[in-house]
Order: sequence, then C-alpha cells, then structure tokens
Amino acid sequence: MAKADYIISLIKSHYNNEPERFTTIALQIAAHEAKLGHNIVANEIKTIIDKAKETKHKTKTFAPDLQGLIQENVPAVNLSDMIASDDIKSKVNRIISEFVQRDKLRKHDLENRRKILLSGPPGTGKTLTASILANELRLPLYTILMDKMVTKFMGETSAKLRQVFDLIEQRQGVYLFDEFDAIGGERSRDNDVGEMRRVLNSFLQFIERDNSDSLIIAITNNKELLDQALFRRFDDVILYNLPSLEEKEELLKNRLAQFAKKIKFKDLLPNINGLSHAEISLACIDAIKETILNDKQPMNNELILRAIKDRNAAYHK
Repeated sequence: MAKADYIISLIKSHYNNEPERFTTIALQIAAHEAKLGHNIVANEIKTIIDKAKETKHKTKTFAPDLQGLIQENVPAVNLSDMIASDDIKSKVNRIISEFVQRDKLRKHDLENRRKILLSGPPGTGKTLTASILANELRLPLYTILMDKMVTKFMGETSAKLRQVFDLIEQRQGVYLFDEFDAIGGERSRDNDVGEMRRVLNSFLQFIERDNSDSLIIAITNNKELLDQALFRRFDDVILYNLPSLEEKEELLKNRLAQFAKKIKFKDLLPNINGLSHAEISLACIDAIKETILNDKQPMNNELILRAIKDRNAAYHK
C-alpha cells in the first residue's frame, strides 16, 4: 500500500468513528516506516498508541454546573447478550447499521436514526439496550440523572438542559435520559406546573435543533404519560414488554448454563408469571448463590422455583 493510501485510510477511519481500524492502520504505518529504516518514527507512533490505550477509559470531567448530573459509564455488553423479541433486535440492529453507514445516507440527504425513545415496564431491557448500543458503536455512555436535573428554581432546569445539549454537540457519545417522565409529561395535565411546561418546551426545541453525531436515548416506563408532541421529535420508538415464554426459557438457559444438564427448564416456565427479564436474572443469581454457599444443596428445579417464588413475592403481590 502506498503512503498516500495509508493517510487516506487513516482519515476515513477517524471520521467514520472506527477507532480499532484507526489503530490498525497506524500500526501498519509504523511497520512500514520501520521497514524503511525510520525506526524513530515507527517507535514514536507505537508509543502514542500505547499511551492512548492506557488512558482510553479514563473518565472525562464535566463543566462544574453538570457535576453530579451526568454519569459516564464504560459499557461492556454485546448485542449477542440481548434476549428480546425479534422485532426489538431488528430495530436495534437497524440503529447500529444506520449509524455505522451514516456517511452513505448523508450523500442522499438522509440522516441516521439518532433520537430514540424506549418505552416499557421496568426491567425489560431498556437501559441494557443503551449500553449495548454504546458498546457496539464504541462510544461512551452518558446517563443524565433526571431527578437531579429538575430543580424548584425557575429557569434553572432549562439552563441545565441547554448545557447538556451543548455537551451532546461537543462530545460524541450515547446520551441516556433515564426516567424521562420527569420532564416529558403531558403539558395539558391539570396538575402540571408552569415551570415543567417550560422545561418540556425547552427540551422539544433542543432535541429538534440537535444535529450532532451523538445518539440520544430517552427511557420511560409508560409512554402514555408523555406529551404527544415528543413523539415526532424521535426518529424511532421501541416498545418493550415482559418476556415471552421463549425469552423466559432463553434467559434461564443463559443464566444457568453451567447447570443446564440438571435442570428441566420447561417445567419452570408456568411458575414465571409477571417477572421481567431483570427479575428472572436475579432469581437465577439467588439460586446460584445458594448452591455455591451450601455445598450440600445441588442446583435443581426446586431450588430455582423457590428463588422465583421469592422474587414474585417481593415484586408482585
């Protein structure tokens, strides 16, 4: 490969947000320079790459006014870890595909899906989806803590929102607005206060004007509570439900894989009534803990069933 080709590939990988490819090409350039006898240049390139790897996951600081309002996470959940309906998996795959190929879409005056609303009962995988998207796209995950965003002082919440959207523009990432109901409620509700209506209007304006390369994800447990004006501002709405029978069985097999030979999974399904994905996972963890801590208690259906009943009693009266 000619030197000019290396440079072009390097530039493309940078603007296509392909950090791994960027690193690979940089190492190829170092090897090329070493073959030419330019050992100082080759070693300097390798040193830069090594230092970048060491500092890759160091948390970046935020402006003083945003301290405590945003949490940065390093996601480590893969798409293959997702247990959900085919419809949800298809929509998540579509978001990833459009993001990766966004330059191709822009050549035709089209934009990739960047503003996503996730709605469904607690524990059904909404926050997990945000982590998966961040990990698959190799972007940091920033969670905006809505309970700390909303204050009693007039105008302060809107001002903080403006700062958040400035950050979204400046620092590429996946931005998760959790518990979005806090500001996204129906503006016409009788018990709504004027300040919250102003906050929602500000959010509508900010999200409509946003042209960043970040992903914006809003999460709600009940989309019926949201103002209808919000929906046309989002590029996609993904609805989550409690797990189907197939998903329940897949969850059990996934979480209890090391004990699969001793368990009759289908016999457990009738006892998993209204548990969410997260609650089923917790029941499995409870059973595993008991097996580990009690050497005389082997893993079996009875033990798992007891853990499932405990979770049902805790979450569902």
